[in-house]
Amino acid sequence: MDHNVLITGASRGIGFALARQYLAEGSRVVATARNTGGDDLLALQQQYRDQIELLTLDVTSAQAIALIQKTLGKQPLHLLINNAGLYTSGDDSMDMLDSDTWLNEIRVNTIAPFMVTRALRPNLAATGHATVAMISSKMGSLSENQSGGAYSYRSSKAALNAVTRSLAHDLACNSISVVALHPGWVRTDMGGPQAPLETTASAIALKSLLDKVGPDDNGKFFDYTGVQIPW
Repeated sequence: MDHNVLITGASRGIGFALARQYLAEGSRVVATARNTGGDDLLALQQQYRDQIELLTLDVTSAQAIALIQKTLGKQPLHLLINNAGLYTSGDDSMDMLDSDTWLNEIRVNTIAPFMVTRALRPNLAATGHATVAMISSKMGSLSENQSGGAYSYRSSKAALNAVTRSLAHDLACNSISVVALHPGWVRTDMGGPQAPLETTASAIALKSLLDKVGPDDNGKFFDYTGVQIPW
């Protein structure tokens, strides 16, 4: 049985690791990124020629999203992973954080996943039961915030969680389940070299979790091990 997956931000990090996992399991993967010409993605394309399609996508561009929709046409999507994210604020303190940085993280981390999901709703609905995975963060949990700081990133992910809950309600009529996922503290450009979890380990765990997601999980927030996180 065909299984079609679209992943945003697939050129590196968790997105790339997820693409590799799904390809290895026989899925057809549409891997999108702002730059699809990197060595890793091109090597993956050489290895899985008939399974992978590389599409350029800036998730903040309405025109780019519309082009992706046009390119896919009526192709069914069983799984959409909104993985593309931004954490440029880094260690910005309360005194140093500026509004442009904050707005840019909201644009990428919160608004873009909604826009991509909305555009691909017909493709998801065409499968009879599909899943949308929002790669969120435990840092977006209000209950788990015990340290403060990270204002722009935390708020962008908390807002993404709110988007997840609303989409879970609004897309249920199309038999689409929407979940928010915390991938762990992963050793990526965003997570930093001190992070304890490798991208492959995170991707394997996330895929195992997504393989089991059903209507009963709609609108929930999980960490990569499958434990539900409080909002």
